[in-house]
Amino acid sequence: MLDFSTRELTQRELAAALPRASMDVEAALRQVQPVIADVAERGGLAIREWTTKFDGCDPTTLKVPNEVISQALETLDKDVRAALEISIDHNRMGHEAQLPEEKETEIIPGGIVRQRWIPVNRVGLYAPGGLAVYPSSVIMNVVAAQVAGVKEIAVASPPQKEFDNYPHPTILAACALLGVEEVWAMGGAQAIAGFAYGFTDGQDECAPVDVVTGPGNIFVAAAKRAVQSLCGIDAEAGTTEIAIIADDSADPDYVARDLISQAEHDPAAASVLITDSQKLASRVNEAVEQMVPHTKHSERIREALTGPQSGIVITRDITQSIDVANAFAAEHLEIQTANAREDAQRITNAGAIFVGSFSPVSLGDYIAGSNHVLPTGGTARYASGLNVHAFIKSVQEIEYSAQALTQLATPLAALADAEDLPAHGEAARERHT
Repeated sequence: MLDFSTRELTQRELAAALPRASMDVEAALRQVQPVIADVAERGGLAIREWTTKFDGCDPTTLKVPNEVISQALETLDKDVRAALEISIDHNRMGHEAQLPEEKETEIIPGGIVRQRWIPVNRVGLYAPGGLAVYPSSVIMNVVAAQVAGVKEIAVASPPQKEFDNYPHPTILAACALLGVEEVWAMGGAQAIAGFAYGFTDGQDECAPVDVVTGPGNIFVAAAKRAVQSLCGIDAEAGTTEIAIIADDSADPDYVARDLISQAEHDPAAASVLITDSQKLASRVNEAVEQMVPHTKHSERIREALTGPQSGIVITRDITQSIDVANAFAAEHLEIQTANAREDAQRITNAGAIFVGSFSPVSLGDYIAGSNHVLPTGGTARYASGLNVHAFIKSVQEIEYSAQALTQLATPLAALADAEDLPAHGEAARERHT
């Protein structure tokens, strides 16, 4: 437990003192570079060999056959299907609200600048495997790309030995519901490299993508760093994290459940409570101790909650709690206070903000209509969660009439001469004269 209630700390000092999961992407980058170089050189053959080494799988084909995808949907539990359909509908509505409007501005009479938004042509979307299966991540990635207007969408997910060396059937079913037909049984750094460089596997071809997105482990994050000179990436996502600002009005059981829910993801997940109430902190601790033994993944959860990346921060008042939260810049930030909506307006650094006692992070993970692919490790200071902007380009279109150019030719030439680039001015004068 950290007690900041009697200390005056700058944002920089707060950021340094707060719990944080360690993430050495540079070390991981050194490990994945041979994988990426091999995929760049040998394509599908290299992906197969690294898949066998890392996943213990050797799919008949890296590209999942359409009949396997269709079968996954046919055998999907009806309640899970209904939930996925709700998630798709809600996320489509939420992402449509993000679409920017094209604008035309007349700078001077006859001189027009248009702001256009153009989707990229092809994307590679990654859905992780590992400790859990994430069809929700398929939805978050695919819906954002579809709403943005992307024409070609490919999904990759690690093969699973127990499912004939193809990705988890629920992943495939989500793809089927979304109309995605290009799905690849590959994971980790080799999947990211495959998307970036493109490859062939027998008769199947995966063309290079313009953008690759999706959450993953540290090796996926490192691979994204390595290929971002070839294609766009969303972020180098790290282990999940939650921070909760709570005061004495908060329900300790709600707070405890939410801290536990994020700890369930990974032993390295971060769960941080920020409160100005010592009494609430004690009650949350008690609730956690009562709840954890009865959860399915109790060992994993306890390891996460007792790790150096998790803890309780005691503050002087709500203002200091907000300062701490802004310094931490959590991936997920919940605000369970008496004036939650007003307090939320004072937050400047967070991947997503969950306002009030009835807006748990788990709602955003699945069906709130928001995206759950969010910046981690403090990068919410400058980065956004996945949204349609990851898949569109801002392009300015300039159209001037002869009269408009004539009006600006002299000042244009003056600036060109000042920069010792006289040919720039001559290009305007040629039309002016």
